[in-house]
Amino acid sequence: MTLRHLILPPLFCCPLLFSADVPMLTAEEERATFQLPPGYRMELVVGDPHIKEPVAIAFDGNGRMFVAEMRAFMQDLEGTGQREKNGRVSMHWSSKGDGVFDRHSVFIDGLVLPRMILPLDGALLVAETDSNDLHLYRDTDNDGLADKKDLWFSGGPRGGNLEHQPSGLVWALDNWIYASYNAYRLRWNGPGRPPLQEPTPPNGGQWGVAQDDHGKLWFTGGAERGPQNFQQPILYGGFNITGQTPHDFSEVWPLVGLADVEGGAMRFRAEDKTLNHFTSPCGSEIIRGDRLPAELRGDLLVCEPVGRLIRRAKVEVRDGVTHLRNPHERSEFIRSTDPNFRPVSVANAPDGTLYIVDMYRGVVQEAVAIKAGSYLRGVVEKHGLQKNIGRGRIWRLVHEGAKPSAMPEMLAETPAQLVSHLAHPNGWWRDTAQKLLVLRNDASVIPALKTMAETHENPLARQHALWTLEGLNALDADLVREALKDDDATLRIGGIRACESLPPEARAELQTAILALATDADPNVVTQVMMTAHRLAWPGHRERIESLVSQHRSRGVQEIGRQLLHPPASYLTDARFSEADRKFLSLGEVGYKSLCFACHGNEGRGTPAEGLPGGATLAPPLAGSPIVLGAPDPAILVLLHGLTGPVDGKTYVTQMVPMATNSDHWIASVLSYIRNSFGNAAPFITAKDVARVRAATTDRKTPPTHEEVKAFGKTAP
Repeated sequence: MTLRHLILPPLFCCPLLFSADVPMLTAEEERATFQLPPGYRMELVVGDPHIKEPVAIAFDGNGRMFVAEMRAFMQDLEGTGQREKNGRVSMHWSSKGDGVFDRHSVFIDGLVLPRMILPLDGALLVAETDSNDLHLYRDTDNDGLADKKDLWFSGGPRGGNLEHQPSGLVWALDNWIYASYNAYRLRWNGPGRPPLQEPTPPNGGQWGVAQDDHGKLWFTGGAERGPQNFQQPILYGGFNITGQTPHDFSEVWPLVGLADVEGGAMRFRAEDKTLNHFTSPCGSEIIRGDRLPAELRGDLLVCEPVGRLIRRAKVEVRDGVTHLRNPHERSEFIRSTDPNFRPVSVANAPDGTLYIVDMYRGVVQEAVAIKAGSYLRGVVEKHGLQKNIGRGRIWRLVHEGAKPSAMPEMLAETPAQLVSHLAHPNGWWRDTAQKLLVLRNDASVIPALKTMAETHENPLARQHALWTLEGLNALDADLVREALKDDDATLRIGGIRACESLPPEARAELQTAILALATDADPNVVTQVMMTAHRLAWPGHRERIESLVSQHRSRGVQEIGRQLLHPPASYLTDARFSEADRKFLSLGEVGYKSLCFACHGNEGRGTPAEGLPGGATLAPPLAGSPIVLGAPDPAILVLLHGLTGPVDGKTYVTQMVPMATNSDHWIASVLSYIRNSFGNAAPFITAKDVARVRAATTDRKTPPTHEEVKAFGKTAP
């Protein structure tokens, strides 16, 4: 980085302002740009040219690192050729097991923007963009290249831009596999069989899914939302509680002042051109390794690639409510002065440290946000950001207090050896050992697992043993009953949750013991009793929850109980709709709560735009909107092609992006849901309506203005 490119503040204490093209740096030059807390440093694990445009990583049982590479992503400002089959999953490993990744191979080539990877036992589960299918890839001759491909889950095609498609693939503590966006979970059902599938509430996540030590999943939503729905496991609902984050939690503190933000002047500080608020939070992880300072354990990390930073959030549970806060006042845990630093994902590693996926590029927004004539297009071209492509780095965050540990060799270990890893201090080891034990389905370890579940001194080991038995279908009522009496509250919670997978007669046998825990001293246990009773619809559960809400002192019990008892008004109980209508609206609800609610709000009144005056919202309200409730064609036009500019004289932070890559049926269902929610009532829109408007506007290349949308309503075919 040279002085002619920068206006340098003294000692880099203030944000850097760029006056010309942004240069690309070598990995060593970039490493010098990181600002970290004392004692931390970044080490390059793998970089270009071995990888390009990395977006996600995952490790198999031997510590081999798989990297999903979106090599076609935004190679120019129009996104030309983004769906070409030149994406790949590469594999990298240490020949000496010392953490130096000196061996590399292209495990899978010819993929369409690969976005999700999950190693199993000698196989890799992979998802590509524009598809809900999941394929298993295997390397049968051990040459580093996958030579066998099997369809594991047939989810069918899907549409939407890259930001609005699933990501994650986490094998959770409960032995189900979760991803963002999808309102369902999957479960391994044996070799050669398709997985089990079960619906879940919409999770509101965008890019990345994290799991904590107790199996709670953490979803981070885009469109300025940050972490959300994190109060309880998503299986029970997307719970949020007022005050769960400080009012200024979403304010960010970058070191780069470029003003290259989609929201324009509303989303950067005038004095230094830095991003002032979350705009693309993603790639979260809960710190669970054993080779970083203990003070980090259980903290949440959130990537913010537009801000070139990684937020650390302290996770604190008080009175049954989970709270987040930024412990670095007016600063961030990790940030860089290099505008090309684009952290998109963080992962706990087998060596006990954290690995950071740095896409290292000039532009991270899709083409729909950088249309010709847009504010962002001008900034990008001014600094030549579109030229900075085709790189990528994986960084290891280490601390001077501990060296990374050796890599594992689990794939060659016996099930009995794997059981011992359930007590490992690194959460990655425990998760991986449990996953491999369930996949191998070896009943010989059941006695050892039962002993561990009942007597091991480490509550995390007892917890993993309990859930491993559940995954082996070896859990019984006696084991659950012991967990319900455990001194550790997380085990009592685990026992309640695990009982839900038992046969009905076993659940009935445990019902009295579980309901008795409604008087538990820990409010989190009480909350779990309510959620399980509600989910299993036990007789009298509503009355029990009402009693707890009115009498319990814990705010968490009160808040979660109220939300269980009083969910938002729903089409499900509206006598106007037939069963077929409800199924159609259900599809629309999932679409809305996956993509639209972040900006338009759960109640359709617009999500408040934090940090902006006058009650500004991220997007226009949908409740009572004339465009929503009028003739169908204007609303269809907006969903197909987006919307630009002010609406009724108001300028909003976020821009409505085109949804035309989704099917006619999907668009019709989302619009029909919106037209019959939030107090709205209007006739359904059909797939034929959408197809007609699509055909009439096939030549449109840019989003319409609000005036064009209103005029379209008068002239539409």
